Amino acid sequence: MPELNAALLPVQRPPALRLAADRAFCQRVARLAVRSLYAELALYPKPGLVSLVDNGSHEDMTAATFVRSLFALRRYFLRIAEAGMADAPFHDLKRLGIEAEARMLRATGGINTHRGAIFCLGLLCAAIGRCRASGIALAPAAIQSALLRHWGAALGAHSADLATPSHGTAALLRYAASGAREEGARGFPSVFAVGLPALRHALAAGRDTRCARIDALFALMAHVSDTNVYHRGGPGGALAVRRQARAFVARGGTAAPDWEARALACHRSFVAARLSPGGAADLLGAVCLVQAACLTEAACLTEAVCSTQAESGGQAIRGGHA
Repeated sequence: MPELNAALLPVQRPPALRLAADRAFCQRVARLAVRSLYAELALYPKPGLVSLVDNGSHEDMTAATFVRSLFALRRYFLRIAEAGMADAPFHDLKRLGIEAEARMLRATGGINTHRGAIFCLGLLCAAIGRCRASGIALAPAAIQSALLRHWGAALGAHSADLATPSHGTAALLRYAASGAREEGARGFPSVFAVGLPALRHALAAGRDTRCARIDALFALMAHVSDTNVYHRGGPGGALAVRRQARAFVARGGTAAPDWEARALACHRSFVAARLSPGGAADLLGAVCLVQAACLTEAACLTEAVCSTQAESGGQAIRGGHA
């Protein structure tokens, strides 16, 4: 399709217009990141996790705590998308993340609601911005490739740095459990090879967005080594989470007629054991971001093709009356 090829080519604009268009793009990416995290918060039933319905396994946070955190992070996602577009080095991205974490903690009174999401979705925003600067159409493989190509080596070094204290590093040292840092160093394979395929499979089968996100969450819970779970429940808790999630997936996920009752039973079981797969929840937010960004790109390309076709048609009509 020549029209589609033309739409994919970089548009030559005056510098001021190009800067305005790039900033508008980064603003859209930031909005998608916030919406993706809100979509994760609003999802229910979500075993052991905070939602708009209940607090899951948490006594120190509610949905309102998460919403305050989201408001505090809006500008961070914009800035890191812009930094990615400018091909900023990893230490600049890390500085933005540290500043965002401080804002989150001020907004929540010291409660960690989105530390993993700051890392995961922030890096993905940067990679999306880098794709834009390179004139590469957004697709999951392109986003992951940009992340690894531009920041992969630095992320590998960051994953080996255990000097910063956190529940994740404590679980890594005590149980050899991988976490967000290792995921980032490998280009978030759980997002691109586990969560996103599960979400898209459910959508392709005709299930709604809620069901698709539930399937993606359980697929992630069945797969990832979640340091949040190790921190709360040790190896036994981590094994229980993976077993229950795998059983849910094996029965067909949300394609099974009794899926909601089983998801609720899993939720109650996790709450009773104080288990909270927060790492999987962060990765679900990342899955939602990648899916939304690629859909938005596709919609923009469709609009560009239609505009090109309409312009070509108008020129043909004008030429016919010449």
